[in-house]
Amino acid sequence: MRAFRVAYDGRPFHGFQRQPDVSTVSDAIIDALRDLGVSFDGDTPPGYAAAGRTDAGVSALAQTVACEAPDWLSPAAFNSELPASVRAWAVADTPDDFHATHHATERGYTYYCYAPEAELGRAREAASALSGEHDFHNLTPDETGTVRDLSISVEREAAFLVWQFRAGGFARQLVRRLVTVLEGVATGRSELDWIDRVLDPEPLDGPEGVAPASAYPLVLTDVVYPDCTFEVDADAAASAREVFDQRHREWAGCARVAGSIRDGI
Repeated sequence: MRAFRVAYDGRPFHGFQRQPDVSTVSDAIIDALRDLGVSFDGDTPPGYAAAGRTDAGVSALAQTVACEAPDWLSPAAFNSELPASVRAWAVADTPDDFHATHHATERGYTYYCYAPEAELGRAREAASALSGEHDFHNLTPDETGTVRDLSISVEREAAFLVWQFRAGGFARQLVRRLVTVLEGVATGRSELDWIDRVLDPEPLDGPEGVAPASAYPLVLTDVVYPDCTFEVDADAAASAREVFDQRHREWAGCARVAGSIRDGI
């Protein structure tokens, strides 16, 4: 078994998990394996699994994908058939029974929240109130697995609040709905005691429900496997940096254009 660290721009994809009739990150990875001549029966290679099923629009730095793969399949070789928006950059040889989902002990997400008016003190109070073990049933469409033990921290970087979320695992849309609550408190649109209502056993329905924040500022930044050592492929990492440097330039230009239109109206 080989496990690969994979970075991707989530905007062109309808999430990670394969779906009929739409483009997903998993489709890109499996198509690349086929194009490279990695043979397998069925829809996926033996042992194929990923660390997380990121939503449509969510990006990743450290998504981890594992499967039975030949020794010659390096990250650089993988990238030769992957689209530019998906880049493998490190690899680890793993035991035959390794499972990229089940053997991850911790996952980390980062959310870049543009909130120049937010107060860092209020943001930290909200983060503290939502950290720890809680039943987050009001912040996910999941009906099971809603009790999670989370660590949430926040720092200010210029006009952004940068939220860090860490846990063994996350329910669907949990991080994005947490951001909605956290940003509301940080900006003063909601009071801190709103968090008590969000964590209450009583369901939040209709207009009281918490909608997920935008997917685009969310990144899967870390996945921990205590017994795995990933080796960075220098050529593959350089390729990934080049791709995302170009995207950074494009996004910065788009932001400047939008700002100039806003300021000119």
